[in-house]
Order: sequence, then structure tokens, then C-alpha cells
Amino acid sequence: MTLTPARSTIEAANDAILNALPNPVMLIAPDGRVADANMAAEAFFETSVQHLKRQALKDFIPFGSPLLGLIDQVRRSGNAVNEYKVDLSTPRIGVDRQVDIHAAPLPERPGHIVVMLQGRSIADKMDRQLTHRSAARSVTALAAMLAHEIKNPLSGIRGAAQLLEQVATPEDRALTRLICEEADRIVTLVDRMEVFGDERPVARGPVNIHSVLDHVKRLAQSGFARNVRFVEDYDPSLPPVLANRDQLVQVFLNLVKNAAEAVVTIDDPEIVLTTAFRPGVRLSVPGQATRVSLPLEFCVRDNGPGVPDDLLPNLFDPFVTTKPTGSGLGLALVAKIIGDHGGIIECESQPRKTVFRVLLPMFNPPPPAHDGEAEPGTASTRDST
Repeated sequence: MTLTPARSTIEAANDAILNALPNPVMLIAPDGRVADANMAAEAFFETSVQHLKRQALKDFIPFGSPLLGLIDQVRRSGNAVNEYKVDLSTPRIGVDRQVDIHAAPLPERPGHIVVMLQGRSIADKMDRQLTHRSAARSVTALAAMLAHEIKNPLSGIRGAAQLLEQVATPEDRALTRLICEEADRIVTLVDRMEVFGDERPVARGPVNIHSVLDHVKRLAQSGFARNVRFVEDYDPSLPPVLANRDQLVQVFLNLVKNAAEAVVTIDDPEIVLTTAFRPGVRLSVPGQATRVSLPLEFCVRDNGPGVPDDLLPNLFDPFVTTKPTGSGLGLALVAKIIGDHGGIIECESQPRKTVFRVLLPMFNPPPPAHDGEAEPGTASTRDST
């Protein structure tokens, strides 16, 4: 008689675990109907579990969807199968629903298949972040080589040109000055790239992002963006970000400068700065064993012509630029800094709307002192900034 309560307790615990998962999970019966689903599946399909259980899977996914064939393959082979970038878009659940599908048999219930869906937005962010870090590492190695192999010979070339200038004719002095100027230009480029080779740990602490953005806006309006209208859409209750303030200024000054250059030919140039708290993806941060959440979203949006489609996938790679005189190192450095902070940067672009989105971890105060009182200088992470 004691087995029934124990079993119900186990089932309740299993349901709690299933509902805690952020990804939609469904159990598909042998007849193709939904036997069970978690709360994330309810949100994904925008209907209740009870309604899902009254329908066959084919009734609420696109006609001819590869998901159906995938389930049949798992049922025939008895092995787990994965499929990536599957389009499940329908008028009910939205027109942009690409997912990765993971399907596996459930041995305890013959003929039943467990299906988990993972939204591509998170997977794409992970892929892009790995790509950006790989690009930064490649530039790091290149910077170290350039610093060693180029700067020393350049100093000798420049010194020789200066000596020649003392005995050269007026016509030849123009050539020696050209040699010096070009040598200086190359040294400046190498100096900029040496920043990528700095592998020292970043000193981070609580930073008020609105203070950073206000400082960047003042710098921009006093110089390169004096004719651009700025719009601010801030969350006033945003907690501090865990970051290095100087490096955040460098990041957003670069992004705002790019935006200002993009709208220079627009009649109504506008840059929109936004901040928001959006509980989202969790990533592994270099040097930490645990995964951290990146709930703080900061965006720089402009109404320029947009980034060309062929450049967008590689925008954060070194030497990729749309500017005739650009070096293509600015956004690569931005990606490195954000990566060093354990964050993500991405770009979405279309005509009249280009958005650079930065996701970063928030600052968590140290645990309270042993006497039960908070340590001096700490504050709640949801205090107004």
C-alpha cells in the first residue's frame, strides 16, 4: 500500500525537474500524439499541456516537417538522433522559429520518443562567441609576431632615412620624409595590434553602465557626432555590471563612433542607446569553473544604411571593414574585450536599423560578513544606479 504515495512523490519530483528545464521537452507516444510536455513546451507552442495532449504532433508543426521523419528514424533504429537548424515556423508559434532537435527513445516506455528543442538564437550566440574569441587569438599571435619582427627593423629604416635627409637635395628630402611618415604609420598600426597580445587578467568591479554611456555620449557630441541626435532608453533600476570601466568606455566609444560614421550621409542621423535587464543565456567564463548568466543587455542602434550581407558574418574578424581608410581592428578589439569579460557581442543589421547588442554579467556583491552584517561598500544588485 505504501508504493502508491512513494511513486506519486517520485513522479512529482520528475515533473519538477522537467519543468525546470529551459528548453521545450515532449514525450511522443507510438501513435504520434503528445503524451507529456514541460512548461517550456507550453510557452514554445503557446498552448497548454492539456491541449497538446489532445493532438498529434503533426497537427501543430509545419506540414512535412523533418521532425516527424526524425522521430520515425529514432523509433526504427532505437538510437538517439540530432538534427540542426530545423524550421518549425507556423502562424501559431511565430514566423522565425529555427531550432536544434534532439530525439531519443525512452527504454522504460517502448515506442515512446523524448524530443527536446533548442532555440537557434542561443546556439548562434554561442557559435558567434567562439568565433570571436578564435579571431582574437589569431590576432594575438599576429600582434606578437609583428611587434618582434617589424618594429625593430622599422626603427632602423627611419633612422637611416633621417640621416639621409641631412645630406639630401630638396627633391630627395620629400622622399626621405615619405619614408619616415610611412614607417611611423606602420608602427602606429603595430602598436594598436599589440593590445591584442595583452593577456593580463582584467581588473573588474561594479560599474554603472549609464555613467559609462553618458561619458561616451558627451565625448561623441563634442567631436565626431556633434550633428547626430542621441536617444536614450535606459532601465533606471539596472544593477551594476561586472566590468572594467575604462575598457567599457573603449568598447562603447568604438561602437558609437562606428554608428556616427554610418549615419553621416543620412538626413536625420540618429543613434539610440538602450539598456535592459533580460535574463538570458549562460556561458562559461575564462578562469571560472561555473557558468554565469548574462542578463544585462546594452545596445547601440543607428538608422544608417546597414552592414552589407556579405560582411555581416565576419564583422568582428580582424581586417574586415567597410571604411576606405579603416584598419578593421576596432570591432575585433571590441570582441576581444567583451570576450575577456565573459560576455557576448552580436550585430543585427538591415537598412535604417543596425543594432550592436552586448550581453554582460552583472555584479554580485560579496557574501555577508560572519557577524551577519553586509561588508562595507556593497549594495543590492537591483539597487537603482
